[in-house]
Amino acid sequence: MGSLYTVLWPSFLVAGIAEGIFFTVINPQELYLFGQAVEFSHTATYSFGFFAFWSVCAASSWLTSYLSRSAAEVNQK
Repeated sequence: MGSLYTVLWPSFLVAGIAEGIFFTVINPQELYLFGQAVEFSHTATYSFGFFAFWSVCAASSWLTSYLSRSAAEVNQK
């Protein structure tokens, strides 16, 4: 379970920073998805953006954690 926290917590922090930078530069009402303007509320757009950033950052953290295992750890399981 400790591994889960070492993946989710840093990715949560980085996702918060990424969202802050992204939405500082880009207005949520000016976003387009599949060629159509996004018509969600600001809160929904911020929430979706945060969870999208968090999932990408969590995948990156998990992959780093997975690839940094030693040969003994890989062969143990």
